[in-house]
Parts: sequence; structure tokens; C-alpha cells
Amino acid sequence: MSSSAKHRNRGKVFLVGAGPGAFDLITIRGADALSRADVVIYDHLVSPELIRLAPPKAELIYAGKQGGAGKSIEQSELNAMLIERARKGRVVIRLKGGDPFIFGRGGEEAEALARANVRFEVIPGVTSAIAGPAFAGIPLTHREHGSFVAFVTGHEDESKGAHATVPWDELVAAARSGGTIVILMATARMRATLDRIRAAGLAAETPAAAVQWATTAAQKTVSATLATLADESARAGIGAPAVIVVGQCAGLRAHLKWVERAPLFGRTVVVTRSRETASQFATALRRMGAEVVEFPTIETVAPRSYAALDRAIARLSSSARDSFDWIIFTSAMGVESFVERLKSRGRDIRELGRASIAAIGPATAARLADYALRAAAVPDEYRAEQIIPAIGIKRIRGKRFLIPRAEVAREALPEILRQKGAKEVEVAAAYRTVKPKGAQIERMRELIASESIDLVTFTSSSTVTNFCDLIGAPASLLKAAAIGPITASTATEHGFEVVVRPDKYTIAALTEAIAEYFTPRNAET
Repeated sequence: MSSSAKHRNRGKVFLVGAGPGAFDLITIRGADALSRADVVIYDHLVSPELIRLAPPKAELIYAGKQGGAGKSIEQSELNAMLIERARKGRVVIRLKGGDPFIFGRGGEEAEALARANVRFEVIPGVTSAIAGPAFAGIPLTHREHGSFVAFVTGHEDESKGAHATVPWDELVAAARSGGTIVILMATARMRATLDRIRAAGLAAETPAAAVQWATTAAQKTVSATLATLADESARAGIGAPAVIVVGQCAGLRAHLKWVERAPLFGRTVVVTRSRETASQFATALRRMGAEVVEFPTIETVAPRSYAALDRAIARLSSSARDSFDWIIFTSAMGVESFVERLKSRGRDIRELGRASIAAIGPATAARLADYALRAAAVPDEYRAEQIIPAIGIKRIRGKRFLIPRAEVAREALPEILRQKGAKEVEVAAAYRTVKPKGAQIERMRELIASESIDLVTFTSSSTVTNFCDLIGAPASLLKAAAIGPITASTATEHGFEVVVRPDKYTIAALTEAIAEYFTPRNAET
């Protein structure tokens, strides 16, 4: 088989529904396809967080599709782009807001691919027609209020003129007997569309609602009636993208709205941890209703030299005269990097010999437990200096200590150990942190300029300094959450207003403190 034929066989286009806006509402299959992409062609309404799921080397192409605003790639040109790249043997992801086949021209793109004999696959997505009402507390069907649902475009092809195909009279006749009409892409013609429904015979007092930017921090919902929704939406500043719901089910929102009760609903929170460690934190914040922007300011890489760590590993033996008495881990990453280096040198944890283990913080202790290693000392306060009372002065004097840690770190712990009588303190670089490449700097600057960020979270001093190195010192005072006093001090020095600082220096405590900060004191329980 020729190389060109092999490329053609490999080339494939995936028409992927990105969901209604929230990062975590893409399907598992969609996320998997995105992780294997060579090319990603994405629309305006796709969450920027999803783009990060693509491989770093993937070609990213912005297609626009902003409802008539902004620059967009013409559909014919876009179809040709899909075909051309697939024929070069590339895996092409056409990432579309909502579902590809719900008013998204996915059918047109699939037809073009089929005519060109290009392999393709359709991966459905959660359409805003369903997600918008659901996040607003509006069930689209209900045994007592709505026995059917109709999805209608409010933006029909203008070239059809009098031959428009939406059968309003029939839909309204059915709705009068119990049904729900969901209208997409209707904000520009909202008043005319609602007037058309009234003219077809639906009662003016029929419940209606408009949901803008559904499932995101910017979600806004207006409840009214068929007669008043256009005016109420105008007063509230409802614009595209929005979903309109008309029918008795829309009246259930008053006691079914749920997302607004989430402690972090409507809040945009920036997570600056490394990609390797951000996932759990971001997920916890999303579960409480926040829209999370992951902006890693640190990346973990190998140290410039493993020489010191390898020398220390060579001394790990119960029979060695100069073996270490204690190994102190200051972070979970230190544990991970140390164990990985052990394995790469053909050693294992049994060779730790007589060394006792200390851990700074429960996360570090938990990572040790993953490798069946028990920490003999964990300080009550999760700061390096507090390891001294946790170990005890008598167990420090005359002992040898190994500290596998980041290449650049505070010197407080080694200095205090030496002051307290340690015979030897060996600091060995197990990893180093650097500013990541490919950070979405312009997007972050746009969010700051538009005052869209409610809180920036910092989990170390290096996340603060790297954030400012990447973005510049904040022109206006940004509110920050800092995991501990040292990080808080660094953030304050760089111009942030630190409004959240938990009593315990853990991610769980930081998450809880953020929720408490945004929960009004008189909130209902």
C-alpha cells in the first residue's frame, strides 16, 4: 500500500458536540476523540477549557460562528478544510457547541464528507435546548403540564421568505393542549417570534422563560409570560446565546430552580496549580457551581541534575554506615518524583532501610500511603518549620536527614534542622518547577480586563510569581485565595487582595473556605 493510501485510510473527521458551555458536559467519547486530535476546528461557543484536552501539538483553528457577529469561516471553506486535512491522514475534530445535528450545520458537514468519500464519525453532545432549561429548573416534559416538546429555530434561513417551514399554527394548537416549545437562536427576533406564537392562539398568560449562557458562570434566567417575556428580557439585558421556553412547564421554575442555590453559582475561579495536580481541585469547585478557568502557572519537570539525589539513593541501606536516619518529604510531588527515580535506578522502597519518614501535610502523607509508606511524623500545622516539634529535638540531634524536594525551595527547613543539632542535612533535587509553555495568556488578560474573574487561587508562592511573570502585575486589584500564610504574603506583595486563607493549609480546606467566602451570612440553609 502506498504512503498516500495509508494516510487516506488513517484520516478521519469527528463531528463532536462540545455541550452547552460547561467544560464538564462534554461526553466521555467526545473528550477521548479530542485527546487524539491532530487538528481541532472549534466554534465560538465552545468552552476554552475543552481546547486544553487536545494534544499540545494539535493544530487549532477558530471557526467563529458567533451568530452573525465577528469573523467566521464560510461554511463552504470550512467543509473544504475538513476534507483537505482528513485526506492528509490527519485526525480532525470538528468541535461544535451543543450537539452537531441540532441547528448546528453538522448535517451539512456530514453530507460534504460523505460526498468526498472521507471517513467521519458523529459524537452527539448535550444540546443547550435541553441543558438550558434543565439548569434553569425547567423540566421540558411533565405528566401534568407537558406531554411533548418541540425544538424550533428562531433564525430560519431568510432566503425562504414566505416559505418558512416552522409550522407555528400547528405547534401552538398542540401546545394549547399541553406541550413545551423550545426556541433556539431567537434573541434577535424574540419579540416577533413571541408575537407570532400569540397570534397563532396561545394565551398571553402562558408561562415563558429565557435562559442566557446556560451552564456557565454567566447564566442568567428571566421568568415571565408569553406577553411580557420580550420586555422583561430587554430589561435584564438578555442576549445571545439564549434559549426560550414557552409552555406550562416553564412555570415550574419558581420552585424547581436549583443551580442558583449552589454556593459558587455565577462565580469564575482561576486555578493556577500545575496540570498534574489541578484536576481534583477544579472538580471540587465545579461541583459547587463555579466556572473554573484552569491556568497552570507551574509545570513539573526533571531537575537539571539527578547527581545529588542519586548519591543519596546509593546511601539508602540499613547496613551503610552513613545511611540516613530520616527522609523528609515536603510535597506529594516530592514523593512521586523520588519513587520514580528509585524505580529508574533499579531500586525499590524496601531499600529505605532504617530511615524514618516525615511528611509535611496530609496530602504528602497520603501519597506516601499510596506506596505503602507510613509517615512517622506529620506536623499539626502544615509548614516546614513545624516538622521540628513533630519529630522531636531528641530524634534530631546527631541524625542524618535527606530532603528530596524541588530544585528551588525555601531554605528554612534545612537551616532549622542544622540549628537543632542534625549531624547532616542532605538536600537533593527530585524535580523542578518551571513556567509552562503554551499558556493561554491572551485569554487570561481578556478575562481580567473584562472583570470576569471573581477569584484567583494560589497554592504556592511560585504560582503567584509565575502568574505575574506571565500576565504582568494586576492592573486592578484582583481578589485571591491563598493556601497558607507564606503564599498569602507573596500574593499581597504582588498586588492581590487576599480574601480567602484557610486555617488548615490543604486543598480541601481551601475549597471549603472559598465556598464560605461566597456564601452570604444570612443564606438559607
